[in-house]
Amino acid sequence: MLFGTSSEKDRAGKRDEGTGGDGGGADRGRRGSRGRRRGQRPGSAGHGRRRHEHLDTEEQLHDLPEDQRRCPRCGRPYGLLGEDVSEQVSWRVKVVRVVHRRRKYARGCRCPVPAVLTAPAPPGLIARGLFTTEFCVNLLIAKYALGLPFSRVIAMLSFQGLEVAPGTLAGVARRLGDLLEPLAAAIEARNAAAGCAHADETSWRVFRVPADNGGSRWWLWVFTAPDTVVYTIAPSRSLKVLEGHYGVSEGKLPEGRCPLILSSDFYSVYQSFSETDGVTPLWCWSHIRRYFIRAGDAQRKNLGAWADAWVMRIGVLYAAHRRLAAAPAGTPGHARADAAFTAALDEIDAHRRIQGARPDLLHPAAAKVLATLDREWDGLAAHRDFPDLPLDNNAAERAVRTPVVGRKNYNGSGSRWAAELAGHAWTILGTARISGHNPRAYLDTYLRACAEAGGKPPAGQALEALLPWNITIPGQPVIHGKDHPP
Repeated sequence: MLFGTSSEKDRAGKRDEGTGGDGGGADRGRRGSRGRRRGQRPGSAGHGRRRHEHLDTEEQLHDLPEDQRRCPRCGRPYGLLGEDVSEQVSWRVKVVRVVHRRRKYARGCRCPVPAVLTAPAPPGLIARGLFTTEFCVNLLIAKYALGLPFSRVIAMLSFQGLEVAPGTLAGVARRLGDLLEPLAAAIEARNAAAGCAHADETSWRVFRVPADNGGSRWWLWVFTAPDTVVYTIAPSRSLKVLEGHYGVSEGKLPEGRCPLILSSDFYSVYQSFSETDGVTPLWCWSHIRRYFIRAGDAQRKNLGAWADAWVMRIGVLYAAHRRLAAAPAGTPGHARADAAFTAALDEIDAHRRIQGARPDLLHPAAAKVLATLDREWDGLAAHRDFPDLPLDNNAAERAVRTPVVGRKNYNGSGSRWAAELAGHAWTILGTARISGHNPRAYLDTYLRACAEAGGKPPAGQALEALLPWNITIPGQPVIHGKDHPP
């Protein structure tokens, strides 16, 4: 993995400049200055060549011509010894015209029955629509899983000989949004009822919206829970988005709902939401760590050693938390890990109090970071009571990556309905992946169910059976690599 200049990965060689502190920075600088080559480490166990038996197989037989299977001297034929077998993987993209021929039968008698019988039409996702269910699945995957604008999808189709207008694809997408809405709503309801969640937001453009309705600058919100993820594009970055998602009324969560533990950054809206009855905030340690890194990078000579020492303390806290999460509860190892985690947190608290006691003696940049640490300490220290939850809000930040790629490629949404479709698609694809499904296979299963229902979204028990956490999809392709929605 490559890290850019704005990465949070510790640039140990850079941090060696002018470090003193507790001595850790210099040691890490010497270790890091040698760098590390990309790729597999020498001597480490490899995974071997991947096998692909799960793919559809096509065999091709290669044989010698008849005249080459004889002895060049006496002419006697060679006997078949066996085969030399090798494999390759082919990637085929093909647009196919499907012609449906429905046979019709004429009555051969005079009985009072229908005079003509016609074979039923195949299930259709969109009434009298040109495109098949498979085409619609690929369209949604291309835009909302791969971040391709419709202009590039149209170019890809033209390479295969199909010319299609942008308005045609937009019309199909709008109809698909109606089909996805009930499924996305069911996922949103489950997400809003979760006991713990992560939240984050980023800017999003929605064009062709009047200025009195917020204009083009909207916000993409993401809420991740243990088995769901929800994306909401709203014209506001205010508290009402959080309250609307979690059903808050008069400063209280819905009656009968379990308490909510919400992990987030320090944005003031989350702080206001933490005052809701039944909500416990957990602030993100990665964010406070960034503040120390930025201060150290901006004032390398004056604050380099100081920032390195703080980054090391937070690193010790993370290491202790990883050991605590890995240790089985009730074991001596868990007790030791818990003690180490508490000690690391107490160490940070002690340095916070000592250094913050005389802010007039500190560099202004250091005083500002310590003031933030002191102001947000209660939410950071609350992790002591929830050691099984992550120390940071990185889950939500990872979840927003795919939409950000889309924002880079197609700038946002062209209308309000397109923004709603984007939120529904990311919600469904992301939740499907969290549930262990191949997102494309899951979307194909759901849309085929819509087609079987006459182009209408399933409801009631039919929808319940299709929810990502309920359904089993046999034979779906396995997703390899790290999980990130969608």
